[in-house]
Amino acid sequence: MTTLQNRRIVLAARPHGEPSAADFRLETLAVPELKAGEVLLQTLYLSLDPYMRGRMSDAPSYAPPVEIGAVMVGGTVCRVAESRNPEYASGDLVLAYTGWQEYAVSDGAGLHKLGDLAHPSLALGVLGMPGFTAYMGLLDIGAPKAGETVVVAAASGAVGAVVGQIARLQGCRVVGVAGGTEKCRYVVDELGFDACIDHRAADFPAQLAAACPQGIDVYFESVGGAVFDAVLPLLNARARVPLCGLISQYNATALPEGPDRLTLLTGTLLKRRIRMQGFIIFDDYGPRYPEFLQAMSAWVAAGKIKFREDVVSGLEAAPQALIGLLKGQNFGKLVVEVAKV
Repeated sequence: MTTLQNRRIVLAARPHGEPSAADFRLETLAVPELKAGEVLLQTLYLSLDPYMRGRMSDAPSYAPPVEIGAVMVGGTVCRVAESRNPEYASGDLVLAYTGWQEYAVSDGAGLHKLGDLAHPSLALGVLGMPGFTAYMGLLDIGAPKAGETVVVAAASGAVGAVVGQIARLQGCRVVGVAGGTEKCRYVVDELGFDACIDHRAADFPAQLAAACPQGIDVYFESVGGAVFDAVLPLLNARARVPLCGLISQYNATALPEGPDRLTLLTGTLLKRRIRMQGFIIFDDYGPRYPEFLQAMSAWVAAGKIKFREDVVSGLEAAPQALIGLLKGQNFGKLVVEVAKV
């Protein structure tokens, strides 16, 4: 009998600055035989997300780093290929966290059945962690009110695109920030934002100010850097800033050059009574996932929330795709199609 082989991508080295292909290694190992209570999962889709860059580092963080030689972490949609667990049958589709590999053995802990979801990959995007991040960060921390101005960083991305559409459903004026003419056009024409500013423009701060004549009441932050520098002076009194990421800084090896702006930041927060709050979605809001899923599923079904996926094929494409993601090269939620549904 032929032993089933598992291809997996492990962390080969910790990057200094921008990751490279040499920081990853593709391995092939035999799949172990199942024990009682276990299931064999075949990966169909792998989610690629900015937080993965942090897991490649051993700097202190909210989650432990990936060890050298260990499989890269990541959310997955899997098919149960074989089961010795009465809770799961062969063919079941599940949401898992099995990482960058074609097969994984699980005891069933942490798996979530997806039922007959027509597009299973959506469980990694608009109906998964990015959508959940957008929903809770905007509605719970941002607390937008009809008529307010909401500015969204990385507006064409997996989180930002959903943030802006929810804000529109709340009756807000929504201004996106994205990289390039094509992405900005998509954000306005397809997603329904009121405006979108290209952060690569030489006069980006002036364009952003012109698009927000009444200032900014909510800024959904996932980028940092020059984008936040342009936003800060436009924040209104009692503005709210949900903070879910700082992708512009993930490859940095030192603090940015220039004057120390900490006093400017803290002074602005104080004088304008601004609420700026970081959050880690499942740590802070895990029990509220069913609430999110019910609301978002209804919006998606009704066509009120649109989504875009950027799909790359083959497990071996994951390293270069993640490197590109950290440079803003993706357009929509980035997923790897590891095997056909």
